[in-house]
This record gives sequence, C-alpha cells and structure tokens, in this order.
Amino acid sequence: MTANNPLLQDFDLPPYSAIRPEHVEPAIDSILADNRAAIAELLGRQASQPSWDGLVLALDELNDRLGRAWSPVSHLNAVCNNAELRAAYETCLPKLSEYSTELGHNRALYEAYHALAASPEAAGFEVAQQTILKHSLRDFHLSGIDLPEAEKQRFGAIQIKLSELGSRFSNQLLDATQAWSKQVSEEAALAGLTDSAKAQMKQAAEAKGLDGWLITLEFPSYFAVMTYADDRALREELYAAYCTRASDQGPNAGQHDNSPVMLEILALRQELAKLLGFANYAELSLATKMAESTDQVLHFLRDLALRSKPFAAQDLAELQAFAAEQGCRDLQSWDVGYYSEKLREQRYSISQEILRAYFPIDKVLGGLFAIVEKLYGIQIEELSGFDSWHPDVRLFEIKEQGQHVGRFFFDLYARANKRGGAWMDGARDKRRSASGKLISPVANLVCNFTPSVGDKPALLTHDEVTTLFHEFGHGLHHLLTRVEHAGASGINGVAWDAVELPSQFMENWCWEPEGLALISGHYQTGDALPQNLLDKMLAAKNFQSGLMMVRQLEFSLFDFELHATHGDGRSVLEVLEGIRDEVSVLRPPAYNRFPNSFAHIFAGGYAAGYYSYKWAEVLSADAFSRFEEEGVFNSATGRAFREAILARGGSQEPMQLFVDFRGREPSIDPLLRHLGLSQEAA
Repeated sequence: MTANNPLLQDFDLPPYSAIRPEHVEPAIDSILADNRAAIAELLGRQASQPSWDGLVLALDELNDRLGRAWSPVSHLNAVCNNAELRAAYETCLPKLSEYSTELGHNRALYEAYHALAASPEAAGFEVAQQTILKHSLRDFHLSGIDLPEAEKQRFGAIQIKLSELGSRFSNQLLDATQAWSKQVSEEAALAGLTDSAKAQMKQAAEAKGLDGWLITLEFPSYFAVMTYADDRALREELYAAYCTRASDQGPNAGQHDNSPVMLEILALRQELAKLLGFANYAELSLATKMAESTDQVLHFLRDLALRSKPFAAQDLAELQAFAAEQGCRDLQSWDVGYYSEKLREQRYSISQEILRAYFPIDKVLGGLFAIVEKLYGIQIEELSGFDSWHPDVRLFEIKEQGQHVGRFFFDLYARANKRGGAWMDGARDKRRSASGKLISPVANLVCNFTPSVGDKPALLTHDEVTTLFHEFGHGLHHLLTRVEHAGASGINGVAWDAVELPSQFMENWCWEPEGLALISGHYQTGDALPQNLLDKMLAAKNFQSGLMMVRQLEFSLFDFELHATHGDGRSVLEVLEGIRDEVSVLRPPAYNRFPNSFAHIFAGGYAAGYYSYKWAEVLSADAFSRFEEEGVFNSATGRAFREAILARGGSQEPMQLFVDFRGREPSIDPLLRHLGLSQEAA
C-alpha cells in the first residue's frame, strides 16, 4: 500500500484524482512515524549548539512533508465530502492533534529553540527569522510546555477532542443543509424568481431524477427565494428550514443537532484557557492577535455599534414603511431580503439581477487579473492539463517579469457534498528548502456561486463579485510573499485580526468606476456597464449599510462575549439575546438557531476572533484611503502596498507593516465614511 500511495509520492501539484480514502490513514501513519524518528535524531545532533538550518529548517522540511499529504485530504473533505473520505479524515484528526501536542510539550525541542534564540548566530538573523523564533517560543508556552505532567496529559486530550468536535460540527451542518429540500411542481409557486434561478432549480431537480423544480438550502437557492419569491409562505418555510439547521428546532428538529457539540466545545476551550493561566478563552485567543486586551476589543465593537445603530434604526424604519405600503404591515425576518430588494429597485432603479448580466465569470476574472497586474506588476495565465477534484476547477499561474511566482486553483460553484461559504487555504507555502531550492506557493480559492445553466455562462451578482475579490485578496497575501522561511511566508504567522486586511482591501476595486470598467461587460453583447447603471449602483452602495453593520457587530460581540463569559450561568442563546438587546434593531423569531450553523467560530479559526473582520476593515479602509489620495491605479502606491503588506507576510508585527505603508497608525474615520455611517457622509 505504501509504495503505491499517491500521498507518499513526490509530486508537484497533488494527484487529486488518484487519492482514495484508503490511502489517507496509512500515509499519515507513515509520515508521523518518520517525523518522530527524525525529530529524535535532530535533537540528538542539535542538543549542544542548535543552528537555524539544523533545527528550524529541518523541522520545516518535516512539516512540509506532512502538510503535502494532509492538505489535499483536508481540502477534498471540504469540497468533495463523502462517507468514506470523512471517516478516513476523522480517523487521522486525533493522530495529528496528538503529534502537534507532542511537539508543543517536547522539552528538548523547546530548549533547542530557546538556545538558538539566545545564540550569537541569532543576532545576525534577518527580521523574519527573529520573528519566527519569538513566535515559536510564545507558542510553546501556549501549547502547555510549562504545565505539570498530569495537566499536559489533560491539555493533549482536550486538543484531540476539540479537533474531533470541530469536524463533527462542520459535518452535521453539511448533513443538515443537504437533509432538506422542497420539490415544486407548479411554476406559479415560484412567482417573482428570476429565470436564471428557476433554471438552476430545474437543473437541480433533473439531477435527482425529479420533475419540476428543486429548492435546496445551498446558498444560491436559498438567496434566490429569500430575495425574489413573491410567495411569503414559501419564504417563511425556507427561512425556518435554513436558520434551524443542525438544531433542536425546525422541520428536521433534533437531526444533526449541534447544540451539545457547541456546549462541549465551549467548556473545553474554557478549561484549556484556565490550564494555561488565562481567565477565559477570549484572553487566550488574544495572545496571538493585534488587539491587546478583551476590554480593547469590546470597546472597539461597542463604539462601532454606538455609531452605527442610529443608521440601522433609520434603515429599518424606511424598510418597514415601504413594506407597509406594499401591504406587509408586520415585517419579519423572512421579508427583509425581499422588500429590501424591492426598495432598492424603487429607490435606485437597480437590482442584483439586472447587474448579474454584466458580470459573466470570465469577464470578471479577466478584469480582476488586469487590476492586480496594474497594481502589483504581475501577470496571470490560465493553465491546462492538470489533475483536479472536479471538472469545473481551474488553475492559474502568477508570473513576474516572466518568472514563475505561484499558482492557484479556483473552485467557484456550489454543488452537493461541498462545504458552504467561501475561503482560501494555502495548499503549499513558499520557502527555501534545505537543498537551497526555492519552493513556490500554491493556493486553493473556493466559492459557492451559481453555476452556468445551459449555454449561459455563470453570471455573478455584484455581491458575489465582491466575495471573489475578497478571497483573491487572501490568495495574493499567500502567493506574493517574498519571505522564504515557512513560519512567516504568506499568511503564516500573521495575527488573525490582521489576516483580513488584504482581502477586504481588494473589495474596494469592485466599487471604483475604473475597476468596474474592467470587470463588467454584458454576457451577450460585451457592452460595458452603462453609465446610468453605474451611477445607480454607486448611489446604492451604502443601501442599508447600517443594518449590515449591526448584523456583523451582533456576530462579533456574540462570539467574543460567549468566549469571555463562558461559565457565568447563561446559555448560548441567552448570551445571543443579550447582545441582540444591545445592538440589534430587528429581532428574529424565537426558533432561530443561528449559533448552530456559526461554523466560523465552532469549526473554523475565528473563535473569539470574529471581530477580526471589523478590526481589519478599519485597516483596509484606511489603507485604501491612500489610493484615494494618490490614484486607485497608481502603480507606485500599489507596489508600496505589495512590499509593505503582501510581501512581508508574518515577518513583523502587523501594526508595524501598516505604519510602514500608511505613515501612521490606522484611523476609523475612512471606514465610517466609506460605509456612509458618519455625520460627514450622511
């Protein structure tokens, strides 16, 4: 098995089509055994006088081999999930967690790092190397190196359990999303829906051998109904199914229920924090972030809420008045998307659906690439003849002055057995190997857009265009790094509350007339977005931005408060209701179980860190304000951003990188101005 295992072969890009569930555990077992033996050997050699190459670089080589095998497995589990792969993936999670804990508790390894950091050699290290050593020593302490033996054992057991629970949360959410669908036999029931949405639903029905149309809880289907369906009862039915996924409520109540999973995760996180000497998990979370204290984060969020809530209340009052004019006098959660779109159309004579015709996927991609080529002096070309996990997947290469920089996969469309949402993950890090070879980075960029129907190309809403730019910003952060040490290249080592800076920064070009001219063109005629549509779109930019802001603040405060106060006797829902008392202007129905599908904090990396989106939005808005001053396509400003932020990865503290680019610390004013939430903007 080992000899023919593709995960154990030397490959450039992963051989996705050759990877089978039965390959996973033998490959991981083999690599972990090899790594343990290699670490024991290198510690024997490095004990007296450790060197960078003999210690850090040697460990990078071992980590790279493990990552090359595990990264494609983890990726496939997210984008092509099935029972066999899921079982193989979950079998390996405790093994990987145990290995990681072993490294964090390896006293000889810690002392070798400590000795290297204090050695004369370290004084001559470049800044990235010094940062890596500093962060490594910090991470040893956060991994429990200082704990008594019994507590170390408990720490390891908690880590294993948390990795299993995070996977279970994600799996149950995916299963719950796929467990509900609604077959519609009469087209009249879909009144108001766009032709493209109905065509997609018909295609979904045909794929399952059904007549009529099939509505699912995959986001494009859900969004279409909530935004356009005239049938209020249908909207309410779909809303109830969607917001009760993986919970004790709704049409599938009790199936795939994430409630006990959440409670166990929260209890274990609190125990972990206490073991390490923190009062709560929020404090532990901030040990590796830009923000300096829980008070600072809460003040930041509550200050934004104070500034935003009056605008949100005004947005809601306008929407309620409009809905009442249309005959809906008791606006509910399942009405908001529908009447918001109607109000947008009335006020600005524009809709997402009208705009969709001007954003065919290839035009958007071509424009996106043209924008970053202008800003950063790179070239992007599509590649063919590669192995992938699905026929829709595309591969691109970035070059600079004809030289290879990196590659990225795009997996853009929603489908069954694929995790919802959008994300970027590093498939391979840039680094200089032990033999001196420069290994180039590879990224996976994943979205869940509506795919093409028939002979019509995939057409994106402007919101989807913004999502694409956001994820591509993450990709550029990973791919355009100049750091050649794995621990600080790309997004590695970047504080979590700064990691959204490059992604949110890229979104600005979706709103600039010069950027829109490059990414838009009618899918049938190629005609540019007409000036009157462009004007309406820009006028509508901040439509309901107050409502959107308080919604994000509700998520951020709920997450942070939940992790800062766990154990105070309140349930998850009571914490959420308390936050809603504080910041919300429209209350969802009592059966809403939003936390049960909040994968960012229960199955992703955002626990006590969801505030990062708002924190980084301040950074990105202020960074972009320099482009507003100097020209949105000013290549010198673009190169300055690339060299200060994108190229330097996690090699220095993010505030230092920001100051190097902006010349000062960030201000909140550009964000409020961009969103129309300041008195100046109002």
